[in-house]
Amino acid sequence: MVTAVQDSPLTSDEVLRFVARLQSSEFDADAAAGIDLISALETIKCASVAVQAVVTDAVATTISNERKEHGKPKAQWRIGIASQIGLARRESPNRGGTHLGLARALVHEMPHTLARLRAGELNEWRAMILARETACLTVDDRRTIDERLCADPATLAGAGDRTIEGRARALANELDAASQVKRRAKAYAARRTSTSTRPAPESMGFFTVLTSMEKSVCMWATLRRDADTIMNSGGDTRTRDQIMADLVFERITGASAAQGPPVTVDIVIADSALLAGGSTSAYMHGYGDIPSDVARQLIRDTLDSETHVALRRLYAHPTSGALTAVESTSRAFPTALGRLIDLRDRTCRTPWCDAPIRHHDHVRPHSAGGRTSAENGAGLCAACNYAKEGEGWTAEALRDKRNARHRYTLISPTGHTYDSSAPPMPVVELYSSRIENVMITGLFDDDAA
Repeated sequence: MVTAVQDSPLTSDEVLRFVARLQSSEFDADAAAGIDLISALETIKCASVAVQAVVTDAVATTISNERKEHGKPKAQWRIGIASQIGLARRESPNRGGTHLGLARALVHEMPHTLARLRAGELNEWRAMILARETACLTVDDRRTIDERLCADPATLAGAGDRTIEGRARALANELDAASQVKRRAKAYAARRTSTSTRPAPESMGFFTVLTSMEKSVCMWATLRRDADTIMNSGGDTRTRDQIMADLVFERITGASAAQGPPVTVDIVIADSALLAGGSTSAYMHGYGDIPSDVARQLIRDTLDSETHVALRRLYAHPTSGALTAVESTSRAFPTALGRLIDLRDRTCRTPWCDAPIRHHDHVRPHSAGGRTSAENGAGLCAACNYAKEGEGWTAEALRDKRNARHRYTLISPTGHTYDSSAPPMPVVELYSSRIENVMITGLFDDDAA
């Protein structure tokens, strides 16, 4: 254990000076010394998380108290704080809220867990497990479990994630079994599918469902049973896993897996990649970048089927990938303009937040004279849009040069600035002075356009 004497409050400059020492240091190629260094750096990580938690709680308390003193309604005391924490940690507002909740629990209700974290004997994830498994308990019961598991460093010495989770859950059941029943009911009420697909390697994707244990087991057993029936009937060359994946698609969409998607799927691809075999990466809305040959194959397969295909031209600068601006006199973003913003921004534009776009937001508020245009518009998730509407948040669209990609600066209530740039569209690398490059959007839809 390392003992330190602190003469004055820790500052960001002191921390950054130590970081500079780490960045410029060299390692002596001695295995034993290397293991010691790895262990010491892990202790630093854990201790840093503990300090972050204390500072996070202090910042949130200060902001809330200031708003309270200024006579703000109670509902506004904490608005946007999680977003500020997320931005400071270079993470999404959702993760910022998670870190804020953990910080409050550690500082106010779990002092022994915080002490183990500060000593480097517990990492952030294991502290999160303890906080999660005791969240449904009363403050007194949570403190009891905190003391029984973390007051003595030897109690959890050498324990892994699942062991810690099991011990915390067993104690929670012992202290308040009724709360666990309520917790299960609350968890079941939150059943859902994933808010968006998650990319996987080789142009694959994950689609997940969160539901009760018995229902998930039932769904899995049903898929496996039906897949076995198909395999046992003979004549099908697919593996069991392939059949099960196809059955999920068929039972959700009502279409055969071989027919392709029955709803709109947007693919943005450069004209040269689509028509001339170019290798510029394409983009599938809701998934991400895909190889051009995969995009061409998807379009080719769709053209060979009865699915309707519509091609829409978008115009992008050949070097910056900036889309052409569109403007409307309406306060709400029209469908076409909203589609352009969705295709341009892809995911929420708040830095480090890659949540799906739910709202089309005016960078400069409409009430302050902001136009309903592509330049003054940004795609945001619901949480970021609501946070931005809180007191002290401002944003300003930037235009560094002609045909530059869309950018704007977000300024938090504490005065910290964060730049947001739209990702580039798939464009061809050109060495001439062409002004624009035609982009093709393929819309796969079996309904009439």
